[in-house]
Amino acid sequence: ERLVETARKLPSPKGLRGPTYATLFGLMAVTGIRISEAVSLDRQDVDLEECILSICKSKFGKSRLVPLHVTTRDALLNYAKIRDRILSRLQSDAFFVSDRGTRVKHWTARDNFAVVSRQIGIRKEIKGKRVGCGPRLHDMRHRFAARTLVDWYRAGINVEHEIHKLSTYLGHAHVNDTYWYLEAVPELLELATQRLMQERKGGGDDD
Repeated sequence: ERLVETARKLPSPKGLRGPTYATLFGLMAVTGIRISEAVSLDRQDVDLEECILSICKSKFGKSRLVPLHVTTRDALLNYAKIRDRILSRLQSDAFFVSDRGTRVKHWTARDNFAVVSRQIGIRKEIKGKRVGCGPRLHDMRHRFAARTLVDWYRAGINVEHEIHKLSTYLGHAHVNDTYWYLEAVPELLELATQRLMQERKGGGDDD
């Protein structure tokens, strides 16, 4: 929330930089889509009536549909209204655009994320580096995946049965790419181990 609110205050000549990056960062946080997928979105890919994103330019060339919560739809709709008001004659088909009306680039999104992260204190100050060192924009995707799995475990949901849904939603090439989080995130590894021990104990009681 602090990232989004601080990004909203980013200055620019026409005032579009703030809304663009606040909305872009917010979308990545709540959907886990890649930055390459987010900046590649065209206006026709964002169905604000059906609350669906069409991801057509994925990392592995796999297209997919990403359902959105109504609150996310509302945020995207609000951005589109601001964008179209500021730039009444859009020359690009891109959904996320700069003050000049051009498609947002990967490196500018990463740079603005670093700037905002530095402003709110989650990137350390390093002499000679303007934006410091710390979290990356891609970590928004990692957080989404890990948080979803943690919530499932805590809710008692059978992760083995549901993880393929998360894998499809994230556009992973194989479900094993999603299982990686179980080993990479200590909290998830602990929850998975606890679940396994409970299942084994339950099986022993039944025998």
